[in-house]
Amino acid sequence: MGKDYYSILGVSRDASETEIKKAYRKMALKYHPDKNQSPGAEDKFKEVSEAYEVLSDKDKRAVFDKYGEEGLKAGGGAGGPGPDFGPGYSAGGPGNFTFTSFGGDDARATFSRVFGDSNPFAAFFGGDGMDMDTSGSPPRSGHQGGFHSFSMGPGMGGFGSTGQASHGFGPGGMAFSPGGGPSHQPVRQDSTVTRNLPLTLEELARGCTKKLKINKTIATASGEERQEEKILNVEVKPGWKAGTKITFSQEGNQRPGVLPADVVFIVQEKPHSALRRDGNNIHHTVRLTLKESLCGCTLSVPTVEGSTLRMKFDNPISPSYVHRVARRGMPLSKTPNQKGDLIVHFDIEFPETLTNEQKSTLQRIL
Repeated sequence: MGKDYYSILGVSRDASETEIKKAYRKMALKYHPDKNQSPGAEDKFKEVSEAYEVLSDKDKRAVFDKYGEEGLKAGGGAGGPGPDFGPGYSAGGPGNFTFTSFGGDDARATFSRVFGDSNPFAAFFGGDGMDMDTSGSPPRSGHQGGFHSFSMGPGMGGFGSTGQASHGFGPGGMAFSPGGGPSHQPVRQDSTVTRNLPLTLEELARGCTKKLKINKTIATASGEERQEEKILNVEVKPGWKAGTKITFSQEGNQRPGVLPADVVFIVQEKPHSALRRDGNNIHHTVRLTLKESLCGCTLSVPTVEGSTLRMKFDNPISPSYVHRVARRGMPLSKTPNQKGDLIVHFDIEFPETLTNEQKSTLQRIL
């Protein structure tokens, strides 16, 4: 029994052209080998592409409805000259057409024809991604920050601006035809692009403005491309945590007939040399000698604000002791006037050996 192209796409036999195309787009994106590396995904991608090639063409679909896949392979029966069946199909001379193998290149050709790009998943970063240069000047006071620079080679992915006339889109993303009237064809948007935004604990505690300098590619209907620089400002709010997402709507590459992708930056927390974050609390570990832990000491403890706290301990400090300083941790992002705590731990160095005299002295004192 031959393939059932309707079942492959998950549509009914009386499905409209729009329903068939919608089903293909959904499944092709799901199983595209550039996105889905699981076993069998590429074969499924070829299969849904083959099904779409048949059902999206009225001649192919008519033959399939009447004779099934076997009828296509057998030549479609007698009659006039066979139609041009596109990728995977060829004319078999007067009176019939023949069904040939449908391979990966044919599937990609179908995908490219429907989506306008053979690999939309690399539309922004050209497969290798973009290099983030974080060598900008360090934050100064309050909400100042350096530049994060994003650069790409010619013709590769990039970022665009919203509302450019070259998009061919009107209010609400409606497509417009060259004559100025609205087009009822569905408008597709490039896949969302995500990028990491590493921030220090101090930047996350105080808040800052990160300036992202990017080069965008603008393509015209005539095929010309130009590069344009743009600055995106990210207002980092005090208390943000790793995983916070900042979305720039439709700030992707510009090309005719396609809505630019949304660009999402994901906050990453840079490791700190002396502090560790746990929710809204900040932890710091102090290393003490046995003498300091028994006789007392004065410590300078760093904070997320960039300052230091001077702490004096007159009494002995046990290894299990934890010193908590209220409201010197991270601010709560939704209520920044509230803060977590600074929690100080102690790592006490015990001597590996003691002389008899030292032991006697300790026994006499303790």
